[in-house]
Amino acid sequence: MRERNPIFGDIDWTLILLYLALVLIGWVNIYAAVYNEAHSSILDLSQSYGKQMIWILTSLFIGLVILLTDARFFSTFAFLIYGVTILLLIGVLAVGSTISGSKSWFQIGSYGLQPAEFAKFATNLALARFFSGQHIDVKDFRTKFIPLLILGAPALLILLQNDTGSALVYSSFVLVLYRMGLSGNYLLAGVMIGVFALSTLMVGQYWVMGFVGLLAGALLFFIKRNRSNIINLIGLLLLTVGFIYSVDYAFDNFLGDHQKSRIEVLLGKKLDLKGAGYNVNQSKIAIGSGGFIGKGFLQGTQTKYNFVPEQSTDFIFCTVGEEWGFVGTTTVIVLFVLLLMRIIKVAERQRSTFGLLYGYGVASILFFHFAINIGMTIGLVPVIGIPLPFFSYGGSSLWAFTILLFIFIKLDTRRTALL
Repeated sequence: MRERNPIFGDIDWTLILLYLALVLIGWVNIYAAVYNEAHSSILDLSQSYGKQMIWILTSLFIGLVILLTDARFFSTFAFLIYGVTILLLIGVLAVGSTISGSKSWFQIGSYGLQPAEFAKFATNLALARFFSGQHIDVKDFRTKFIPLLILGAPALLILLQNDTGSALVYSSFVLVLYRMGLSGNYLLAGVMIGVFALSTLMVGQYWVMGFVGLLAGALLFFIKRNRSNIINLIGLLLLTVGFIYSVDYAFDNFLGDHQKSRIEVLLGKKLDLKGAGYNVNQSKIAIGSGGFIGKGFLQGTQTKYNFVPEQSTDFIFCTVGEEWGFVGTTTVIVLFVLLLMRIIKVAERQRSTFGLLYGYGVASILFFHFAINIGMTIGLVPVIGIPLPFFSYGGSSLWAFTILLFIFIKLDTRRTALL
């Protein structure tokens, strides 16, 4: 299938430049994080930074292939692509390799391929394709159930791989559903569930139940006290109390010991600087020691002496903080914010619902990764092991994020068309 317009005529070069800037800065920081004096060339293929160069070059090739592909391909075959990734997620459970406690990798020689990373853009395609169909009513039960099924299938399979962090990414798609017209009450309910869960773990269930009871009593003075409202309030109160009562049970029985330790360290209930809290503590030391302008390229002591585990992957941001300081971390954050703002702006100019919602899915996935990853390194959220997009070392994540973004860039070249 061929398009009449020039291949590169309508490309949003702002998105391309932001992508390239993040990829190149990430590569330099990977070099700094695992620098080996005996292999000082950044092009040395025996080192992680040399291998990352290969991932970058192949990612650029993949991006070019996507730009040369007819945009209608992605909407036409969205469900097929989604189905293939589901089969890959099932396959990795059967014959995959276990790395860092997660059975989520296909091992090909010395390289590993992680289907969970590719499932994100495939799920985004499927969700956008579903909502771009005819006679979609967001208030209809079918319209609510099928998206939950599309999101739930890969999330469940990834949970079975013991990769909780990647599974949690699918919660970010609530922003897509909200853009589609889902009531803001669902977002409010999600926030309140999080608040009540954290409060229960911090101060105990009976204190939180008491507060909820007082809040319900106070609401009686602000609502119209008819039978319907009182019944609804009582029902909501019982549901809330039931949820609060279940938090401790779920925490004790559904989470692994390492997950419980990380949450307890985050909430200040446990001090474990040599165990669950070690990574975060060393990361905070590294970032804090960078000061305003940092210690300088390759001068980070936390980095040089390997105090922070996983520093080229999940904790790559602390390398930026130590060597480039406040100036460097602010620059990286600004680049990510600019990228997210640009994606939303470009999404809103799409004529097709498919392009619009796919764009919001791209922004949702990238925002979740960006916010959670940086939050992990500075101790604001539990360590759940997800990469910083375009930045962290790894072929699967870089390929997957590149595909995710470049499909959107391609869709934007046909923004005046109905896909």
